[in-house]
Amino acid sequence: MTTVEQPVDVLLSDGTTVQLRPIHPDDAAAIVAMHSRFSERTRYLRYFSPYPRIPERDLHRFVNVDHRDREAFVVLAGDLIVAVGRYERLGPASPEAEVAFVVEDAYQGRGIGSVLLEHLADAARRYGIVHFVAEVLPANGAMLRVFSDFGYQVQRQFADGVVHLTFPIAPTEATLEVQRGREHRTEARSIARLLAPRGIAVYGASTTGQGVGAALLGHLRDGGFTGGIVPVHPTAATVAGLPAYPSAADAGIDVDLAVVAVAPEAAMEVVADAARAGAHGLVVISAGFAEAGPAGAAHQRALVRAAHLAGMRVVGPNCLGVANTDETVRLNATLAPVLPAPGRVGVFSQSGAFGVALLAEASRRGLGVSSFVSAGNRADVSGNDLLQYWQDDPGTDVITLYLETFGNPRKFARLARRIGRDKPVVALASLARPPGVGDAPALDAVAVSALFAQSGVIRVDTVAELLDVGVLLAHQPLPAGRRVAVVGNSSALTGLAATACAAQGLTVADGYPHDVGPRAGAAAYAAALAAAAADERVDAVVALFAPPLPGQLTDPEADFTAALPDAAAVGKPVVATFLAGRVPAGVPAYPSVEEAVRALARVSRYADWLRRPPGVLPELDRVDRAAGQAALRADGADPAALLRAYGIDVVESVPAGSADEALAAAERLGWPVALKAAAPGLRHRLDLGAVRLDLADPVALRRAYAEMAPLFGADVLVQPMVPPGVACVVELVEDPAFGPVVGFGLGGVATELLGDRAWRAVPLTDRDAAELVDEPRAAPLLRGHRGAAPVDRSALVELLLRVGRLADEQPRVRSLTLNPVLARPDGFAVLHATVRTGAEAPRPDTGPRRL
Repeated sequence: MTTVEQPVDVLLSDGTTVQLRPIHPDDAAAIVAMHSRFSERTRYLRYFSPYPRIPERDLHRFVNVDHRDREAFVVLAGDLIVAVGRYERLGPASPEAEVAFVVEDAYQGRGIGSVLLEHLADAARRYGIVHFVAEVLPANGAMLRVFSDFGYQVQRQFADGVVHLTFPIAPTEATLEVQRGREHRTEARSIARLLAPRGIAVYGASTTGQGVGAALLGHLRDGGFTGGIVPVHPTAATVAGLPAYPSAADAGIDVDLAVVAVAPEAAMEVVADAARAGAHGLVVISAGFAEAGPAGAAHQRALVRAAHLAGMRVVGPNCLGVANTDETVRLNATLAPVLPAPGRVGVFSQSGAFGVALLAEASRRGLGVSSFVSAGNRADVSGNDLLQYWQDDPGTDVITLYLETFGNPRKFARLARRIGRDKPVVALASLARPPGVGDAPALDAVAVSALFAQSGVIRVDTVAELLDVGVLLAHQPLPAGRRVAVVGNSSALTGLAATACAAQGLTVADGYPHDVGPRAGAAAYAAALAAAAADERVDAVVALFAPPLPGQLTDPEADFTAALPDAAAVGKPVVATFLAGRVPAGVPAYPSVEEAVRALARVSRYADWLRRPPGVLPELDRVDRAAGQAALRADGADPAALLRAYGIDVVESVPAGSADEALAAAERLGWPVALKAAAPGLRHRLDLGAVRLDLADPVALRRAYAEMAPLFGADVLVQPMVPPGVACVVELVEDPAFGPVVGFGLGGVATELLGDRAWRAVPLTDRDAAELVDEPRAAPLLRGHRGAAPVDRSALVELLLRVGRLADEQPRVRSLTLNPVLARPDGFAVLHATVRTGAEAPRPDTGPRRL
């Protein structure tokens, strides 16, 4: 959300950054200066007349707005205002407003108009404006395209030589698709400029050859970078054998990237110098910024602000650097002296130290890398930006990520869900929560893996697993199913593999494992492996080999590994554990059987996700967002009213503080009734005697109250009896890493103790909701267990969709629990609901585009 207090940075279509903020009265001089730079054509198209200067009365009106009925946003490139957009309501309380904007000639055609329209529409909707109108001269084709290309349903009329446009500004699937398409292209282009620069300026390289800057310069030079390298030094004529300059602009070449290894105090001078040279981005290796404390954080904020105002993006600070192994680029702007061989795997690491280890291990494993980015403090460029870039990068087939935290988890999930349909995404994500982040209980590893899997992301736990999966995806096709052929020459190894397959959810195909025995020669082993690969009952092959004992083979020099390429050529994935011999390139080799099977299982689950159709966000009736907001009072929430606004009814509960009050409530509700202890943790504890059911008359009620009051207190709840069902629990929590997540499980002490909950991130699709119902280990109880009738699964799915919609639209709701929900063959009943509210939680992936 753009507000008077909160300007935002946005990306233009060419990948450069500008700032967008509401207009201020003291912008008058800058507005006049911008107007003076307009061409005559631009003035005429905007004002329908020559309009050579802005009269004082018009200028005062332009820069003084109420930010409600009249709003104006300016776009700044550096210190210059280069565009302005505004709307003005057409009369008091009118649902319509006229919209207009103008862009300085030098910045036209770079997407500023569409960005302004997004932010103006977002601001106008908050104050009840539902339609924009605009008047455009027919000759202003660029402005007409801004409106028509946005996805709005535009109505046109031509009168008096002017095109009159009217369109609703509510977001639709069409407008969101257009907005996200532009977001993808701008973010991808901004990264492409960093990874394929024409020239690089290096700041902080010493003449002695010592230090971080000198190492970076040496790696750039020795790595064979195909562009120009400009060491920037205040006094030296040469650095590391290269001509040096006091300013990057003095070199006289196109400098697209600045690599920075200077102290935080000197960073602002570097930004200014790089901007004068026309750089598009900074890679800041230096430490001492936000990770070092408040003073460093202030330096970091100033660095990013200055860079964005100069049109540059920032990688880092406190990072390892960036690399691109493309032969036409050969960029090694990292602290790693040697990069892995060129390949088709993109690597992102938030941690610099971790990135060093990751690159070294990739080299050892023979995993070829297309490009590498270490984000460090992630002050600007993040993993989401790299996802946008790698989606269309023809040199990248597999994406691997090391993530310590999520800046925008909802956007990550959206991007991964889209990109994962074409390129697999493998993530090593830390479960540790930074100190002071969030007050909700952290999700366990199973829940985190499920949340990743929801978007098709393959989550792993270690560097070794990240590379295990990466090697398999880079070199082998995806399996068509979960049926595995295990072939080996050792009964011990084949037995271990069969056990590992069962543990990982894979099925050992009929007729396997096939143990050819320790005396089988290379030809017999190759024949068994080829037969397994060709077997129609097999989707993947696990090839195992243990060196025979002396004397067991007639040809001890035979090469058993030679059978692997032919087996892999069939088109099914083959993984190998050979305890002797060197496995040929292209066949993933693992030191242990368990590691091979685990990697195959992770890839199989990803292939399963691909085969399932993507979910959709279904339309839901009986949803009243405004009524839901009204139920969130300043003194707390009205759970029943909140849920009712989303089509969820809660069985009425009447509080009582005595037997007489309980009796009066029962008479009003109608017999029979249930009597429950009022404390939230006891309302469903039938096992403790805190719940009494089927009380059919006053005598039974008074007796139950007399027994409960000494144990649980005088306060009770009275409810009408509802038909029995399977007790379920629905939860909503605001997780600091993933944002709002919805959980589902069956009720009862045992399932609560075991944490038998399934979790999915908001927004929920129909597929997400169905998987929530089916995923808990106790879910068979819902499908009819030991002769019981199955419950109405579709009703539970709809309930979860409604809770997901509530979570998406009401960011003040920090937690919600429906416990119990009694699921029955004819529907369900929600017996109790508790809601906790707080300050509005951020929804960073909603609204207009911004960095």
